[in-house]
Order: sequence, then C-alpha cells, then structure tokens
Amino acid sequence: MLYYSKGVIHRSKSKENHMRREIAEFRNEPLTDFKQDESRRAMRQALEKVAKELGRTCPLVIGGERVESGETFVSIDPSDPTRAIGRFQKGTPQHADKAVRAAAEAFESWRWRTAEERAGLLFDAAGMLRQIKHEMSAWMVYEVGKTWVEADADTAEAIDFCEYYGREALRLAGEQRLVKIPTERNEQTYIPLGVGAVIPPWNFPLAIMAGMTVAALVTGNAVVLKPSSDSPAIAWKFFEILERCGMPPGVVNFLTGPGALAGETLVKHPLVRFIAFTGSRDVGLRINELAAKAQPGQRWLKRAILEMGGKNFIIVDREADLDAAASGIVVSAYGFQGQKCSACSRAIVLRDVYDKVLERVVEKTRALVVGAASDPETDVGPVVNAAAEKKILDYIEVGRREGRLVAGGGKAAGPGFFIQPTVIADVAPNARIAQEEIFGPVLAFIPAKDLDEAIEIANGTEYGLTGSVYSNRPEHIEKAKRLCHAGNFYVNRKCTGALVGVHPFGGFNMSGTDSKAGGPDYLLLVTQAKAISEVVRK
Repeated sequence: MLYYSKGVIHRSKSKENHMRREIAEFRNEPLTDFKQDESRRAMRQALEKVAKELGRTCPLVIGGERVESGETFVSIDPSDPTRAIGRFQKGTPQHADKAVRAAAEAFESWRWRTAEERAGLLFDAAGMLRQIKHEMSAWMVYEVGKTWVEADADTAEAIDFCEYYGREALRLAGEQRLVKIPTERNEQTYIPLGVGAVIPPWNFPLAIMAGMTVAALVTGNAVVLKPSSDSPAIAWKFFEILERCGMPPGVVNFLTGPGALAGETLVKHPLVRFIAFTGSRDVGLRINELAAKAQPGQRWLKRAILEMGGKNFIIVDREADLDAAASGIVVSAYGFQGQKCSACSRAIVLRDVYDKVLERVVEKTRALVVGAASDPETDVGPVVNAAAEKKILDYIEVGRREGRLVAGGGKAAGPGFFIQPTVIADVAPNARIAQEEIFGPVLAFIPAKDLDEAIEIANGTEYGLTGSVYSNRPEHIEKAKRLCHAGNFYVNRKCTGALVGVHPFGGFNMSGTDSKAGGPDYLLLVTQAKAISEVVRK
C-alpha cells in the first residue's frame, strides 16, 4: 500500500502511522456551493485579503534567483481597468536564454529524483491549494474577470491536475506489461524529455497553467514557465506554492514579458526539447512551424503539444428536452463570457423546433446579470481586455449583417470591458460568425432541415474541439456519436466543463494536437519510452 507524508511516498504494510495519508483512488475536487452563507463569507474575506495585496511588483525567477529586468508592465482588472493587479518584468531574449540554460542544468539532477518524490511535490501543492482555495479564486476574479463560480471551478481543476498527474506518474513508474520470454528480462520505462517551454493561456490562468507545468515536473522535466501577460499574477502565486513545497531552484523558471519572447526565443532555443502551448490557432501554427525547424546545435526533434481554438456546436434534435437544451446552450455560450476554447458559439437546431429553442435561449440570455466579477450575483463578467472587447464588438457588427440580432448586441453598462450576451439568429453555415472563433459572448443560431444536415454543419469548420447533441432518439444519438468530428463530444449535456480524469480534453483539426489533457495519455507527451532487454544467464 502507498502512503504519503510531507512530500514523500512511503510503501508500508501498516497503517499505524496516522500522519501518513493513504494515496486513495483519484476523486475530483468538490466545487463550492456559494448558496451557503459560510461559503459566501469565506469568499468575501478572500477577496478582501487579496485586494490588499494588489499592485505589488514581481520579479523574474531564473535558477532560483529573483531578477529585475529594468522595465515592467501592469496587469489590470478587466472589471475596473483603473485597478492595477500587479507589476511584472518585461523579460528579454537574454533572460529567456538564461532561463532555458538554468532549466537544463536543473534537469540533470531533477531527472534522477524518484517518481515518488516528484509526485509528493504535486500532492503537497494540491494540499496548499486547498488551504488557500478561495484566495486563488479571488486572484482570478480580479485579474481575468472570472465570476465566483467560474473561478472556483478553475481552482478545483488545478487541484485535480496535481492529484491526477501525481498518481499517473506513479503508474508510469511501475512495471509495464510486456510479453515475457524465458531467455531475457525485459522492461519498458518512461524517461523525461528535458527542458520544456510551458506557454499557458489567460482564460484558465490557474488550471491549465498548473496542469501543463506539473505534468512536466512530475515526469522529471524542467520548465521555463512563460504565462500570459493578461494573467501573470495568478501564475506567480502558483510558482510561489511550488517553491514553498520544496521545488529545487531552476526546475521551474518564471519568465514574464511580450508574447514574441516565447515564440522567437523559447520555441527556437536549441536546448528546448518540447513546447506545451494553449492558445489561439494562429499562434499555435506559428509555434508548430518554428518548432519543426532544427536549430544549430539541436540534437532532437522537438515536440509541440498544442491546444488551440474551437468553433464548438450544440445540435438540438426535433425529439429532445428543449428546456434542457436551451439551458445547456446558454451555460456553454456565456460561461466566462464565452472565453473558453470549449464554449458553444453555434447552436444548430432542427427547423421543427428551431423557433421554440430560440425563444427559450433568448429568454434565458436576457435574464443573465452582467457586471463586476467580484459581485456574487454576476452571471457574465467582463471580457479580458480592451483589444478583446473591440474584436468581439466588431464581430457583433458582422453578425448584424449576416443574421438577425435577437438579444444583446453591444456594450453593457459599467467601467470595465462589459459586453451584452448576444444571440444572432438565422445564420448561414458559411457565415463568418459561424466559421471564425470569436472568443466572446456571441452565439450564432443556425437552422438545419434534419440531423444529417446538422452534423454536416457541425463538421463544417476547420476546428474540432467540443460538441454536443440533445436528442431522445437512440439511433440519432448513435449517429451523432459516430459522425460528429470533435475531440470531446457530449450527449444531452453542455459542451463545456470537462473534468480531469473523467473527460480527457483535446481537439482535432485546427483545434490542436488532441493532447487529451487530464487523461491517461497526457504524461506520455512529456516522456519517452525506453525498452531495456537483458539476457538471463543460466
């Protein structure tokens, strides 16, 4: 039996030492019920505490040393752009080079730590995240405009990644099933790749950032973590947690600065062995291009683990629970203001029930409360920054020409980057708003004559991330399951909300390399298999 205590995995036949925690089967972290007075009070206290910490200046960390670059940028609160969340260093290509070299040096010792030691670090990090769960959520409320519920789910997912990948690393470190022969002793082990450039997004600034980072760590790799400039504070708080849990210097290096820093320096660096990226299609394609070209002194083919965009859909069959479908569409379209790669941006509804579903969706959309993310009554907070706001409003204007505006359609009141949840009906399948990723609270309603046409429309973009079908007909469900080309496909539920260990996440086509984050295959992306054969002497 495996037991865990203070960063170390123990093997024991006895449970006498009650200070050791048995490594139980993985279970997802429970979400907070903010309807409970105690939970609401705890979250308010966390928001108040974090508010007193805003505006601090944070360094780069290279090889364990705090470094100032001489030039900083400010992270702001999208609910109130006058509020500074923190000041961060503008790293240079020279800093990036030093960070990669520090990671390469740290890798030479970290790689030989046991899987038990490395998993212990992750379990400690998960425990610390639980202790300050609401504080981590509060940072997301302020820095990226996540509502209480969305921020809480993000923090829970980060805990899940630490717990799940820790267990997966232990599984991979165990004996692998091979065919046995009498003349040889054979084994297959999984060894780390080397230095990884981890480039996470701002929209899941804790969960995805933490998941990508700890997956690399627990398998023995070293990392240069380059967070989005829209969410560096949250990454900094997690980096501090790793340090407090005993992460050796240089195993993770914290590097902030312009986006080109990652693409032109980290991705091309000859000592970088792999790149883990989550973000837009265009940036992902550029990283893939850069990573494919061997640089002078490079001794390997780089791996590019790419999680990119989506143009996700929900199909509603003529025989379906229309109320459930409408609810699923609204939650999927407007959760975190539609700023999820899994968000529903296309509702594809059979003509027989089109008007009924549209009416229900419009009613539910108009009932959503738009406001500051710190307000517990808010359903839809701000979009992340001024550039995103302009882009989304421009798409809404395109949508006015391509369809019929039936809800929303412009800015919402308030000092932040608030946009009304918008529904545009009668959209053609080839319209821009039905093809291009908007990444905001804009939903295109598309009619279909039958299920076959609905599936054809659903598959008719360059993406293939998430999708859903609402139907009460088993044969239609089976057809949709076979033919809808999406990496994560759901039946009679929303198309967002993948759970670690339950719904391995990743998409097809221009949605990326189908990484299946939070699944049993993910750690294989940051390891390489080594087969060892030894002759048995008689």
